[in-house]
Amino acid sequence: MEHEAVKGATGRRAARRGGTRTLWRRIREPLAQSSFVKNFIANLFAWFVRLIRVTSPLVEGSTQVAGGAYAHLEPGIIALWHGQHLLTPAYYPKGRQLVAMVSRSADAELQALMIEKFGIEAVRGSGGRNSSRHLDKGGAKALIALKKSLVAGKNVAMIADIPNGTPRDAGLGIVLLARLSGRPILPSAIATSRRKVLEKSWDKTTINLPFGRSAVIVGPPVFVPADADDAEMERKRQEVTASLNAATAEAYRLVDSGK
Repeated sequence: MEHEAVKGATGRRAARRGGTRTLWRRIREPLAQSSFVKNFIANLFAWFVRLIRVTSPLVEGSTQVAGGAYAHLEPGIIALWHGQHLLTPAYYPKGRQLVAMVSRSADAELQALMIEKFGIEAVRGSGGRNSSRHLDKGGAKALIALKKSLVAGKNVAMIADIPNGTPRDAGLGIVLLARLSGRPILPSAIATSRRKVLEKSWDKTTINLPFGRSAVIVGPPVFVPADADDAEMERKRQEVTASLNAATAEAYRLVDSGK
């Protein structure tokens, strides 16, 4: 009898869980299409990254981006890695125009809404293709929009590695933008001492947490000649990869050295 009672209770719990999952599936799609819900979540994200910025002072050795040290290189192309870029809106200096490329995926829509809370323009597309001659239509349009922004004197931000490709390995899209625009690539990294790394995600996405230390590192600029051939483009792609990895390693070294 006792065994039957336990079995029955377990079955009822499983049924409740199944019912909960079914209910969630029914309401998830309408919620995902709700402008109110998406804006509410984007506001929460914006509030959270602001909290991290306020409660995580920059450590000594961080690049001083707010003092105009890079004014002679602007407008520039800020290069970031996937999964390491989420704090950029909160750390970007106020008063400077910025246009950021954001993926066209449904998941990235919240990110686009969030950065707009900081006055940053979003361009939807994917510019990390392996071939500079075979950009998809959306990626080509996004690169054209970013080039126009650079011509207008605005800085642009772009994820260097290819979505769902090899993490921490730059694609040719950002190198192509530098060649077309004549503007330098600025390899950049932001790190915090308090963080949670999603080890199972393809890009090891980092969830930064408040009440720690932070560091910003901007590496040496990478210039791409207007007449760069395929071999030179590949060399510059490797240079961006190496510089971004070095900036990332230095940012984490700085925030972790006090542990």
